[in-house]
Amino acid sequence: MEAPKKSAQEQTRWLNENEQLMWLELREFARGLPRALDRQLLEDADVSGVEYSILAAVSESSQGALRSGDLAATLGWERSRVSHLLKRMESRGFLHRCAASSDGRGQEIALTQAGWEKIRGAAPGHVTMVREVIFDPLTPAAQNQLLETLILIRHAAEERGLW
Repeated sequence: MEAPKKSAQEQTRWLNENEQLMWLELREFARGLPRALDRQLLEDADVSGVEYSILAAVSESSQGALRSGDLAATLGWERSRVSHLLKRMESRGFLHRCAASSDGRGQEIALTQAGWEKIRGAAPGHVTMVREVIFDPLTPAAQNQLLETLILIRHAAEERGLW
């Protein structure tokens, strides 16, 4: 005679008290940090966090321009989201789009002078906040442990196709 199958409730590996506390803290961190970064960038530089991400990605490209599809892949965003943001940022004068020079298909995104000024003006305050909130509270050993832990978590998610 076969043993009765366990229900999903019985099979679940529930979080212990410490794991639950850690999960709730991680969830709050994941929610709160983007809001805090966005608020800092808006107050200090009149640019949103997503706009800053685009400015930074384009400014760091080796040719000074990125194809819009490559930009979406770099940021891990949907192409439609990137397209909407590019239109808004172009209207603000931060970037310009033109047909890709290599094959004429797709668009290349490059920063305008105003875009370069915006990223150069926003970066110091952004880096200061990141340093003060993420790095300064941690010892070098804790920073290394955090890095190793984040890599392990990301790899576990990637193995399950979640990232």
